[in-house]
Amino acid sequence: MSTVESPRPGTMRETERIPSGGQRGGPNAAMVGQKALHFGPSAKRIVRRMRPDRAKVVAIVAAAVVSVALFSIGPRVLGLATDLIFAGVFGRRMPAGTTKAQAVEAIRASGDARVADMLDAMDNVVPGEGVDFEALGRVLLLVLALYVMASLFSWLQGYLVNDVVQGTVYRMRGEVEAKIHRLPLGFFDRQPRGELLSRVTNDIDNVSQSLSQTMSQLLSSLLTVLSVVGMMIVMSPTLAVIALVTIPVSMVVAGQVMTRSKPLFVDQWRRTGTLSAQVEEAFTGHELTKVFGRRADVEARFAKENEALFTASAGAQFISGLVMPLMMFIGNVNYVAVAVVGGLRVATGTMSLGDVQAFIHYSRQFTQPLTQVASMANLLQSGVASAERVFELLDAEDEVAESATPVSPGARRGQVEFAGVSFRYVPDAPLITDLSLLADPGHTVAIVGPTGAGKTTLVNLVLRFYDVDAGRILLDGVDIAQMRRADLRGEIGMVLQDTWLFEGSIRDNIAYGRPEATDAEIREAARATFVDRFVHSLPDGYDTVVGEAGGTLSAGERQLITIARAFLADPALLILDEATSSVDTRTEFLLQHAMAALRTDRTSFVIAHRLSTIRDADLILVMESGRIVEQGTHDALLGANGAYTALYNAQFSAAVVA
Repeated sequence: MSTVESPRPGTMRETERIPSGGQRGGPNAAMVGQKALHFGPSAKRIVRRMRPDRAKVVAIVAAAVVSVALFSIGPRVLGLATDLIFAGVFGRRMPAGTTKAQAVEAIRASGDARVADMLDAMDNVVPGEGVDFEALGRVLLLVLALYVMASLFSWLQGYLVNDVVQGTVYRMRGEVEAKIHRLPLGFFDRQPRGELLSRVTNDIDNVSQSLSQTMSQLLSSLLTVLSVVGMMIVMSPTLAVIALVTIPVSMVVAGQVMTRSKPLFVDQWRRTGTLSAQVEEAFTGHELTKVFGRRADVEARFAKENEALFTASAGAQFISGLVMPLMMFIGNVNYVAVAVVGGLRVATGTMSLGDVQAFIHYSRQFTQPLTQVASMANLLQSGVASAERVFELLDAEDEVAESATPVSPGARRGQVEFAGVSFRYVPDAPLITDLSLLADPGHTVAIVGPTGAGKTTLVNLVLRFYDVDAGRILLDGVDIAQMRRADLRGEIGMVLQDTWLFEGSIRDNIAYGRPEATDAEIREAARATFVDRFVHSLPDGYDTVVGEAGGTLSAGERQLITIARAFLADPALLILDEATSSVDTRTEFLLQHAMAALRTDRTSFVIAHRLSTIRDADLILVMESGRIVEQGTHDALLGANGAYTALYNAQFSAAVVA
């Protein structure tokens, strides 16, 4: 197994990486974030992701139905308690020994017809007797039992909702992680790293929070509206009509607010990603910012992006925040209407006081979930906007599919052949045209040329970071397009000009391309590449923990570790992209000997800017504008007095001219 260090996502080492005025990857490589989905399709897509937990979803609905039903029955039963108390109060004032009908007629004869009508509508009035506390106690115990059971089912519903939401987000994170590994390198070159991180972290977390806060509440609110409407129609169709007027008014208000807030929430999360990218860039290039005195410019850019995010966020929150007061106003108007009409019906004896009390309670239960649903508009809009951004990442075009019948090279020799290869990042801007070359096993092929000539592109094509537009690249006689990428890259070791270390010890970084290596093999590779020289001066030796920045290690020491990593991997094909540019002259001299041993019996591609490092190469390719304009050995090319000679003289005469 070998190691391949791909260029860091979102970075560019040479101008030929991204041609001016265009994007790489062909006409179908659209940048993520250019097109947003609509609310409906995105919401449905989130719901479809809960299918693996469909049994739990059914249990959630069942628990919600039972909980809401029990809560809905409670006010009606509690109204019976009110009627018992009311009947006891009036019954005590009536003369004992008379019937209810006689007492009602006596009150009516005295001119108090309204009180007579109320008493006539009450079933529990017994003249001369007060409140039936035994019956009242039974009713209150029943209400308590209903509310306790409803609370238990509500808790069960919340527990299951949390389980389903976290499972859904867990799978989404896994899909995003897997998707990142399937995306082509060109995607990362077009996507700012901070923007990508914002989608993977901030947006997924926001989806989780939005689902957790809205899923259970939304279900309960909708069921509550249905159950309460049913109870109100049974109790009084007239009052139910008054209460139901709230629904269309609430829907119109909520719809208007959501329509105006959705673009603001989309803009809010888009600008969050932009600001994250700008902050990440500023932190990464902090030293350069200080050196070139650009702190004021960085702060100005940050202030501009921060102001834009503030404006979008404040606007989204303000618009969505209008929902709650508007819905509360509508609910209060409805409450007043129900209370007035209900009072008149009690006065006329068409409804009992307990029923009116229960109905007023239902009107509150009815308007409250409508208010909650409307107030969740901001959470729903924010969550769906984040989900859209995650879905755009998941929908990005994958790498070209692997061959259905992959082929593996027979003997491991390391022969590489380019046969009529053409490649371009942008359709109208050819970079490499009809290139052919043969690198024999065990030979060192050096690639030189001005910046933007296509040197790094050439090795990226060998690694299948990009696929050729025309022609073939063969490894030991097998077209690499017919090989599995893992098999191909398992035969290749690469050391980049930009060092890249992972969080872990020096030992772990050296063994990254060959985790099963023994400690003795790791130390042997370290000694061969002179890592062992400085490791012993570190407090923890090979167990010293380093990260991306390399801790206290110098640039040259970090480069030595990456070279040791490739040395230990023992690849059949070695690619060195200016691998010794960060080491001092003495270390470079020693590394040339180490590289000579490393290149033994394997093909090596060396991208070089300092021509003094590739004098002993078996073949030197001189590239200009994606074409090989010269090839040969160092002495032969100098004798030809062509492009290579011009490059060589430009380097070694510069000091004299100065």
